[in-house]
Order: sequence, then structure tokens, then C-alpha cells
Amino acid sequence: MAPLRISSSFDAGAIEVVSLADPGDIQLNIRSDNAAGFAQWFHFRLQGAAGLPVTLRFLNAGQCAFPKGWEGYRVLASHDRQHWARIDTSFDGQVMTARLTPATHSVYFAYFEPYSYERHLDLIGSAAQSDHVQLQHLGATLDGRDMTLLRITDAHSATAAADKRKVWLIARQHPGETMAEWFIEGLLERLLDGDDPVSRVLLARCVFCVVPNMNPDGAVRGNLRTNAAGANLNREWQSPSLDKSPEVFLVREAMRQAGVDLCLDAHGDESLPHNFVAGAEGNPGYTPRLAALEAAFKAAWLAASPDFQTAHGYGQAAPGSANPTLATNWVGQNFDCLAFTIEMPFKDNADLPDALHGWSGERSKKLGASVLQPILAVADALRDAAAPAG
Repeated sequence: MAPLRISSSFDAGAIEVVSLADPGDIQLNIRSDNAAGFAQWFHFRLQGAAGLPVTLRFLNAGQCAFPKGWEGYRVLASHDRQHWARIDTSFDGQVMTARLTPATHSVYFAYFEPYSYERHLDLIGSAAQSDHVQLQHLGATLDGRDMTLLRITDAHSATAAADKRKVWLIARQHPGETMAEWFIEGLLERLLDGDDPVSRVLLARCVFCVVPNMNPDGAVRGNLRTNAAGANLNREWQSPSLDKSPEVFLVREAMRQAGVDLCLDAHGDESLPHNFVAGAEGNPGYTPRLAALEAAFKAAWLAASPDFQTAHGYGQAAPGSANPTLATNWVGQNFDCLAFTIEMPFKDNADLPDALHGWSGERSKKLGASVLQPILAVADALRDAAAPAG
């Protein structure tokens, strides 16, 4: 029998091997981002175990950033990197254990379904084929990757672009939250479907500004939450810099130039098995107008998708308690606009579980497509005549 081998030197790969001596007791550690203490993401390949009952033990799971995230969680495995399924997984409070008998010589394991940089580039390239899409190069990351903005609207509609609502969607500030870019892929597919009446009306009334991956460096490096400099981008919005957080700096400047009437920031939550939103009600500038928009948006999404719910989430922030370094709070306060953080699970949707896949990339895409319905529901009310856009 050939010796077992584990590798992670590929796009988004991350793991530390402690012992490969026994296929029944493969010992691993989950790697931290940039020595920043954010350990939770893993993605690696096991070779040489075809037909062998394999036990993977993640020894430091209890010391990871979100240990409660392992409760009820199941590891994902794939033999072809296209089809991913959940496998038998347990957590004793310290060690997470996963078991599988691989059908082939090579099998991949991941925290969540990966979204590769190549797929990211394909997504941008595919969207750019539409007459409704203009690509804008905002600048470069610290590793030299492009920060790309997709500006999407029907240029031939009767409403001038300057008079249209400005709808922003950003994703993967935390690069390991790959469900966020799957969400954007599903949204773009529907938004650019010329036969979809919701999309046609939205493109006539709105300008969509979409950043599918806010943190491409962290994504390629296999980080959970940080960029190449070790910065948690969703704590950089109050005072970003080109040296530490150019991704936020560049997008913030583009927002100031274009204006913002609605901002949706897509994320994943490690612990809660639900899809939900977090608003900006803790901002000092939060008003009854914004509260009414929040309620209308959530009601419309509940009607559009059974995968969305409002019973579980982070709870209401107390007035004046908002952290201004978060994207949703900073954008909502500075543009006096409706702003939400969208959270999807790493586990499953407990209200509509899938025993084989759990929450998945495909389900994230469906949820992304469904969000166009609540955007349409509030589009006309996003900005009144007395309120400036920024």
C-alpha cells in the first residue's frame, strides 16, 4: 500500500498535519490566519486511502475561533471537487472527529464548499458578456489581485442612471465564508436573465454595484477572516488604509462616488443553523423610516423564500451601541440608507434540513436569486426626495 499523503498547497488550501501513521487515526490541526488567531477554515486533499476506513481527528477544534460552530456540524468531502457531501462527524468539546471510507485514491475535505479564484474570475467574465454590465477596476490588493466592481443596469431604460436607486452587494469580506460568493453567483444569474420579469424591472429602476469577492487574497491563501496583512476587513470600515485594508478603502471610495440607497453584505455564520439578517438599528442615525424599510424587506424575503427566517439571529442592537467599524453600520450611518448583513449557515438550515448536503453552494445560489424579490419590494421607497444619497 502506498503511504498516505495530505496536501493543501492549492487555492484556498489550509491544514496542518500532526500524524499520518495510522489511517484510523489521522491527526490534524486547523491552521490560523496569518497567526491572527482565526482558526476554523480547512481545505485539503487526502491521497492513498481508497477503500480504507479513515478517521480524521482535528485536535485543536476546541481552541478554534468559534468552537460552538462544531456542535451539529458535519465535514464536507468530495472525490471530484464538483459534488460535495456531508460525512459522519462528531465533536466532544475538544476534538472534532470525521469518518469516511474513500471510494477513490483522492478525496478532498473542506469546512464549506470552496469557491475558487478561478471560478471567481469565470463569474466576472460571464457577467461581463451582458450588455447591462460594466466592469470597473477599483485597484489592487496587497498581493496584486484585481478589485473588480460590476456596475449593472439597463442603460436603455427611461430612467436616467443618476435618478436610479443605487443597490450595493458585497461578499466574502471574510474569505472562508464561501457561501457568500455562491450567493452572489445565484443573484447575478437571475439578475442577468432577460426572461425574468423581476430582474427586468429592477434593472430599469436601479443600478446594482456588486463586488463578488471583497477579499481575494485571503480567499486564495485559505484564510477564514483576514486579508494578506492580517486585517479583518469587516472591522476596517471606519478608517481603512491602502497599507492594511486596501479592499475596503477602494470600495468605500467607489461608494462615495456612486452613492448608496441599499447595501447588502453577504456572510456566513459558524454557529447558527439559520439564514437571517442583521441590521443597523444600533446606529445613532437610525430612524423610523429605516425601521419601516427593514420590516418591509424582511417581510418580502419571508414571502419569497422558505430558507429565510427572522425568529433566530443576533437580536436587536441597543440604540447607540453600533460598532462603526462594521460595513453595515458604517454604510447605513454615512449614507442614511437601508443596510443589512446577510448571514448563512456553515451547518444546515435547521428549518429545512438536507441530510446529504446540509447548507450548500447550490442552496446559497437559490437564496441569492430570491433576494431580488425583497429588493424589488422596497426599491421605490429606498430614498425619499428630501434625503440625499451620501
